[in-house]
Amino acid sequence: MEAKSIARLELIQVAEAVSREKSIEKEEVIVAMEEAIQKAARSKYGLERDIRATIDRKNGSINIAQFTEVVDIVENELTQMTLQEANRRNLGVEIGQFYKQQLPPIDFGRIAAQTAKQVIAQKVREAERQRQYLEYKDRVGEIVVGTIKRVDNHSVTIDLGRAEAIIKKDQMIPREQLRPGDRLRCFIIEVSQETKGPQIFLSRASNDFLAALFTQEVPEIYDGIIEVKGVAREPGSRAKISAFSNDPSIDPVGACVGMRGSRVQAVVSELQGEKIEIIPWSDDPVTFVINALAPAVPSKVVMDEDAGRMEVVVPDDQLSLAIGRRGQNVRLASQLTGWFVDILTEAEESEKRQDEFTERSKIFIDALDIDDVIAHLMVGEGFVTISDIAEATIDELLSIDGFDEDIANELSNRANNFVKMVAEETERKLKSLEIKDDLYNFNQLSKSSILLLAENNIKSLDDLAELDSEELFNLLGPGVFNNEDDAGSVIMKAREHWFAEESPEN
Repeated sequence: MEAKSIARLELIQVAEAVSREKSIEKEEVIVAMEEAIQKAARSKYGLERDIRATIDRKNGSINIAQFTEVVDIVENELTQMTLQEANRRNLGVEIGQFYKQQLPPIDFGRIAAQTAKQVIAQKVREAERQRQYLEYKDRVGEIVVGTIKRVDNHSVTIDLGRAEAIIKKDQMIPREQLRPGDRLRCFIIEVSQETKGPQIFLSRASNDFLAALFTQEVPEIYDGIIEVKGVAREPGSRAKISAFSNDPSIDPVGACVGMRGSRVQAVVSELQGEKIEIIPWSDDPVTFVINALAPAVPSKVVMDEDAGRMEVVVPDDQLSLAIGRRGQNVRLASQLTGWFVDILTEAEESEKRQDEFTERSKIFIDALDIDDVIAHLMVGEGFVTISDIAEATIDELLSIDGFDEDIANELSNRANNFVKMVAEETERKLKSLEIKDDLYNFNQLSKSSILLLAENNIKSLDDLAELDSEELFNLLGPGVFNNEDDAGSVIMKAREHWFAEESPEN
């Protein structure tokens, strides 16, 4: 009796040991043991029978029983019985209840023991995977330290101690030498639950990893006094990080650099010598772009807010400095600020402005039949298209030096007549191309844009809706859209009738 008691207690001790080793709940281990014993018992007494096993949580005793349900009509004789049968045997159970028949303890043979072992191992693995997923699923965005376990051509496996993680090739720092056994700091970018267990994906190349490293090294960032506003990186080569201080008395650049560069140098060392520039963030886009182009010093900036572009003019001797090696400096500045930055020398900018001036003047001369003096005056005043002149008031035209009322009225009349003539010609072409009414009346595009689409065999709203944003942007160009997202918005509008047709009637 005493030996049996010891054996029972050993069962609980095994469960506790497995629980500690795998960092899972003891209850989950015991439930896995119960399933294993239950499976072995069914192998002995019948796989189709409803046999259940329980382990006493205190003394480890095993209870095995067969359950039979009392029903009106028996569909499975192995798991059910009628009320008449139950009454005949004086079992004292009603319909819907179960008769519980105790079974003798089973002597685990070699096969049964092996089966039980496999079930327990499987359940413990499942519990361990679930524990790993729950532990890491909310840690996306954290830095973790692990040991390199395996290095393959396309990935590196990292042992985090309580789980394994993967760094894919595109998330590694190029040319970084990684060897099994090395300790490595990485950034958790994704944790997914998959059939083979949780997949933890790490990165050393992401922008967020750089920001997180600065958060660790700079107490002012951790405390929220300094904010990291943005990061632009070419991993292993160069990076720009913009910082802003909520306390005017604290210099964000100086805080991030640290005494004698100690803070930024710690990050540089972690990233295999990647050159890092700290840029002071500004809510003024022009100032921010100028800061981001350091060490170059621009002499002039022309901003096109609608197109999200900036033309930055630099002295001739600073062109290579502004562009950087293989365009890296301007590319990172553009990524950091969110503006498309075009670098021009002062000579190039002057030539470009002259070409634009000449081209616009010629358009006005040809369209309005005016001399070059008046055309130059109009361009100099900022008029870009004939429509700009047609929409201008007489008072606005009179404000131009050298214009009297006769010139202003005549110019306005000619511009309006030209716009009207172009509109009539557009209408004539639209009708000749047999465009469907739904596209013709589509108010998201001008008639000239619709004409251009029709000339490219897009003659109905369905034709337009079937385009992707890149195709539409390429067809109509930056003269109509600032970017592909704007083109995508128009396409989604064109598709609205599809969704209306699919939705059920009210």
